[in-house]
Amino acid sequence: MRNYRTYDASRGLALALAAALAGLALWGAGQVGIQTTGHFWIAMAIVAGAGLLLALASHVGMWTKGLTLRLSPTTFVLTFLPALVCVGWILLANQSGSGWEEGRIDSWSNSIGILGLVHSVGLWRGVLALGLGLMLGLSFDAVPAPVDETAPAYAGPNGAAAMPSADEPVAAERRFAAGRAPAETTRTRAETPTR
Repeated sequence: MRNYRTYDASRGLALALAAALAGLALWGAGQVGIQTTGHFWIAMAIVAGAGLLLALASHVGMWTKGLTLRLSPTTFVLTFLPALVCVGWILLANQSGSGWEEGRIDSWSNSIGILGLVHSVGLWRGVLALGLGLMLGLSFDAVPAPVDETAPAYAGPNGAAAMPSADEPVAAERRFAAGRAPAETTRTRAETPTR
C-alpha cells in the first residue's frame, strides 16, 4: 500500500494557503467597499478572483505528475458562460447607486417576470461573484502534458515513411533462401548407375 502522507500534507497546506489568500482578498474587497459603481465592480472582481484562486488551488503541483493545465472549451461554454450571463444580469440589476444599465436591466427583468427573483438573489452579490470565479476555475482541467512524437523505427527509402509492401513475407523468404546452400537434387531411376 502506498503512503500518501507527504502528498496529503503538501496538498492540505496548499489549500490552506489558498483559503488564507482568498480570505485576504475578501477583506480587501471589504476595504474597497461598494459605495460607488466603480468601487462595486472592483470589489466584485476581487471576490471573483478569490473564487478562482480557490478552484485553482487543487491543481497546485500537477506539473510534478506530468500534467498541464488547460481550459476545457466545452466546460467553459456549457457552465461558465451561462453563469456569467446570470450573475452579470443580477449584479447589473443590484449594483450600488444608479449604475451602468441598472434601469434597463430592471425594466427587462420586470418585463419577463423575474424582477423579484433578481432582487432576492441580488442580496447575495458577494456569494454570486465568488461562485462565478469558482466556475471559471472549474473550467480548467489537468491533462497529461503533450509528448514529442519520435520518428518511426523504419523511415523507408529517402526518409519517407512507407508502408511495407504486400509481398513482404515472400521477399523475406527470398532473402532467407538466398543465404542457404542449394539443396541436392534427387536423381531419377534412369540417371541412377546400374551395377
